[in-house]
Amino acid sequence: MCAICGCGSDAATLDGKALHGPDHAQGDHAQGDHVHDGHMPGDHTHGSALHGGDNAHHHLQAHAHGHSHGDDHALDHARDQAGRTHTIGLELAILAENDRYAAHNRRRFTATNTLALNLVSSPGSGKTALLVRTIAALAGTLPIAVIEGDQQTSADADRIRAAGAPAVQINTGKGCHLDAHMVGHALDHLTMPAGGILFIENVGNLVCPAAFDLGEAAKVAIVSVTEGEDKPLKYPDMFAAARLVLVNKIDLAPHVDADVALLIANARRVNPDVTVLCISARTGEGLDAWLAWLDARRIRPRSPVSHAA
Repeated sequence: MCAICGCGSDAATLDGKALHGPDHAQGDHAQGDHVHDGHMPGDHTHGSALHGGDNAHHHLQAHAHGHSHGDDHALDHARDQAGRTHTIGLELAILAENDRYAAHNRRRFTATNTLALNLVSSPGSGKTALLVRTIAALAGTLPIAVIEGDQQTSADADRIRAAGAPAVQINTGKGCHLDAHMVGHALDHLTMPAGGILFIENVGNLVCPAAFDLGEAAKVAIVSVTEGEDKPLKYPDMFAAARLVLVNKIDLAPHVDADVALLIANARRVNPDVTVLCISARTGEGLDAWLAWLDARRIRPRSPVSHAA
C-alpha cells in the first residue's frame, strides 16, 4: 500500500504479467543497481522513517512522561503526534526510494537521447486521442514509443499499437499512479526510441502523479474545456509541477460555455512560468504548436567537434 495516497499496487501487471513476482528484480532495470526485493542500493532504511512501531511507542512514552497518568487528553495527543511523525517519515522514505529509481530511468533516457514526457490528466481528458493524433503526425520522422498506465484493461495500449507505435501496458490494479519502479520494468520490455520521444501516459488522476518523478524531462498536464475553468486551482500541485499545459477539446468550448481565457489564467496563477497551448485532438486544431514544442525539446546528439589543422 502506498503511504502517500493509500492505494495498493501489489496487483500491478505489465502487459498482463505480474509486475511484482519471482522475476521482480530481473531485466536491465536491475543491472548495475543490484535491486533486491524492490530496494535500491543503500535503501535498507532503519530508524523512525520506516520502523515506526517501536519508535512511535517510545516517542509516545517520552512525550506523555510527566503528564498525569489520568490525563487521557495528553496521551491521545501524544499518540496523534507519534502517528503523524511516522506517516510523514514513511512518505519521505517512499518518495526517496522512488527518486532513486527515477534517477536510474533518467540515465537510461540520457544514454539513448530519448525525450521522456509524463502525460498527466483527469480521466477522459483526451490523452490517448492526443497520442494517436501525434503518432500519425510524426510517422516516419522520428521514433516514438509509449508506456500506458491504467488500473485495468489494455484498451489504450491497443489503440497506440494500432496507430503504429510500440507500447507497453502497465495495469496498476488498485494503484492510482505510476511510479519510477514500474516505468523501469516497462523499459526492459520496450525498445527505447533513440533520438525520439517516449510518452508515458499516466493513470488518469491529478493528485498522486504530481508527487512521483518517473525520470521524465517534463510533466505535460492535459485538461479539457469540459472539466471547468477552476481545475488548476483545485489541483494546484499537478499544475505547479507541469512544464506544459495542453487545453484540449478546444473545439467544444463554444458548446459548453467554457471560459478558456479564465482556465489559462488560473493555470498561470498556480504556475506563472508554465507554457499553455490550446489544442483539439479530434480536429487537429493547435497540433502544429504542440509538435513544435516537442521538436524544440528533442535531444539531439552533439555534432563531433572538428579540429582543423
